[in-house]
Amino acid sequence: MNSNNVLIKVDNLTKHFPIIRGAIIQRQVGAVQAVDKISFDIREGETLGLVGESGCGKSTTARCIMQLEKPTAGRILFRGQDLASLTPNGLRSQRRHFQMVFQDAEESLNPRLNVRRTLREPLQLHGLYRGEEQLQQAAERVNLEPEHLDRYRHQLSGGQKQRVGVARAIMTQPPLVVLDEPTSSLDMSLRIHMIAMLRRLQRELDMAYLFISHDLSTVRHLCDRVLVMYLGRIVEMGRTEQVFSAPRHVYTRALLSAIPIPDPSVRRERIVLQGETPSPRWIKPGCGLQDRCPLVADECTRPMPFYALGGGHWAACRLAKPEAVKDTAAS
Repeated sequence: MNSNNVLIKVDNLTKHFPIIRGAIIQRQVGAVQAVDKISFDIREGETLGLVGESGCGKSTTARCIMQLEKPTAGRILFRGQDLASLTPNGLRSQRRHFQMVFQDAEESLNPRLNVRRTLREPLQLHGLYRGEEQLQQAAERVNLEPEHLDRYRHQLSGGQKQRVGVARAIMTQPPLVVLDEPTSSLDMSLRIHMIAMLRRLQRELDMAYLFISHDLSTVRHLCDRVLVMYLGRIVEMGRTEQVFSAPRHVYTRALLSAIPIPDPSVRRERIVLQGETPSPRWIKPGCGLQDRCPLVADECTRPMPFYALGGGHWAACRLAKPEAVKDTAAS
């Protein structure tokens, strides 16, 4: 593994969903700006976390990377190749190299297929099926018993369904797996086992993960780097420990201040954001948090650049400007 090699490069990715009105004569009256000009990369063998509130554009970003949604603008380069430039056959042949584990394990599994056929299908599709041993090995890797191969969706527990989803995603040994909230439907004990399994599989198969979650505690323990997303935009990025120990964007600070602390004697300053998240139909120029931020200033209404904080840590907030960082350190 060489973590400096870029596997996926996302360049100014934009995804708008048109709003159509009219029963007979239909016309577009607006657009939902789900993802707005975001850029980042994923390196070989690393785990990149993508965090933010529900509706901020995390899953849409994942679906665009997987080419399940066609981007409105921007490029997605897989090992230097623009996925949008591929023919349908070319894209189909590339899909073995990037797979996805969906949030809803129930809906992602075909009720008419047993686990054996579910795991065999991607191998047959890409001409990689060699025999039953592959399927048994895959079941073992995700802590399923051989008898689970004959079961159907309705005969599996929630945790087993999610593990089948993981097994299906790794059947072709892809260098990239997108994990969309893979632990959100699991209780704490199952969540811990799932995270341990994902770590082990990553070591064994040398995969990179894009890990999408709103569970910041899990992100801190699993991810090498993290992107913080709000209202379709990335507002802060950096190595996980940098972002968690010294967050600069007010939104990041608010998210981290809401993480429960096991020790009741420990006090943490809570940053409370005002109101509700604005509609992605009407995004103002400047910082998307300007209507909710307790530290808003006039400059927040203007386009906000990313400020470098060192070590690959960036934030699009006036509090990340060099003079603001110095003032905070002095106080």
